Amino acid sequence: MKFNNIQSCHLGPEISPEQFIPEHFFLFLLKGSMVAYDGYRHYTLKPGDYCIARKNHLVRYTKYKEDGDFEKIIIAFDEPFLKKFLERHSYQAKPTDNDDSFLFINENKLIKNYIQSLEPYYNGTEQLDGQFVDIKREELLMILLKNNPDLKDIFFNFNVPHKIDLELFMNHHFKFNISLERFAYMTGRSLSTFKREFKSIFNTTPGKWLLNKRLQEAYFLLDKEHQKPTDIYMDLGFEDLSHFSFVFKKEFGIAPSEVGKLKV
Repeated sequence: MKFNNIQSCHLGPEISPEQFIPEHFFLFLLKGSMVAYDGYRHYTLKPGDYCIARKNHLVRYTKYKEDGDFEKIIIAFDEPFLKKFLERHSYQAKPTDNDDSFLFINENKLIKNYIQSLEPYYNGTEQLDGQFVDIKREELLMILLKNNPDLKDIFFNFNVPHKIDLELFMNHHFKFNISLERFAYMTGRSLSTFKREFKSIFNTTPGKWLLNKRLQEAYFLLDKEHQKPTDIYMDLGFEDLSHFSFVFKKEFGIAPSEVGKLKV
């Protein structure tokens, strides 16, 4: 989730490069498109789309440039900022069943005018100081809540993830390259409880299971889907091609590039 294009506007704390959303953020695409996948569904964002990316979700992004550019506006709503906002404004959150990783926002005059007000900052003609950043963030938050009051149940829910079905979650998210500590947090468990329950369900350790699961998926994609090793290793949670090739050959006795070539 690393965005570096200088023709962009980013207000608030930096967004983590991990495949984990640690804080809510507002995203508006100016140029280019993006497809995000959270283990359950794909979300497609096109130029002109507004959305809220929700914290405590795992998401993988694929960016597509337009004429060599990918431009966006990101405005982070971190927990300290939201709690300070609540000190001045009265909102009461209630539980919600909506667990979508992205919430799309319909365009209206207020949001459109707000984005236009940021133009001097994302085209590089002006600089925002720290105090004004929070003013602009608060302005946007008030606009979003005015147009969709139910967003209060998203923004002002400061609970940690609750305990969920570990087996179901891992089978949906084994491709994500995150730490065991993060997997434990996402499933509402301490690391020790996560490891203990994982062993009772899968009869092996999380590390061994994740590696085997990723390698089995890799073999299927290479053999049945005829994909290339260079196209799949990162999507399966491997950090580099050489490591992927090494563990694949150790498991199956052949290099990833040789899969399918031995068939008559």
